[in-house]
Amino acid sequence: MVDEARLEQTSSGKAPAGDGWFALHASEAAWIRSPRFGSGTRFEGTSLFPEIGVNVRVLEPGVPACLYHRENAQEDFFVLSGECIAIIEEEERRLRAGHFVHCPAWTNHVFVGAGEGPSVVLMIGHRSEREELCYPVSEAAARYGASVAVETRDAQEAYGEWDIEPIEPVWPLYGVE
Repeated sequence: MVDEARLEQTSSGKAPAGDGWFALHASEAAWIRSPRFGSGTRFEGTSLFPEIGVNVRVLEPGVPACLYHRENAQEDFFVLSGECIAIIEEEERRLRAGHFVHCPAWTNHVFVGAGEGPSVVLMIGHRSEREELCYPVSEAAARYGASVAVETRDAQEAYGEWDIEPIEPVWPLYGVE
């Protein structure tokens, strides 16, 4: 039998404190914001889920979710509301609520907010003990501030110091309840 994880109140919402199952509404989860990469929640505490990463990201028009990258594990994305642009293998694809995107391992990609208002994207990715990432130079991603200047496999080198702040939960979001 698997025990229920205790939910701990943080400065920006609740997060699991330890292993176990839990149910947590997005309006109660811990949220963060980065001026460069939007806001979101991972539904995780101080320790990450060992097998799958789950994020809900809110992207204002023109704001990327991260830097253009690829990794040795698949990632999947579902646009919950609004519009965004997926840059995949240097091609831009305009998406709206209801679009699903599958990126097999080693697919270069990034998502950027688009349209008249924010977009909300559910992001799910496999995690492995030996995670490998690469941040290539991308002309398409550079138009949105989402490319590195020189290719690297070092996340710290790619991002430098992230400017992240905890924020109050921002749910319900833009047509998603």
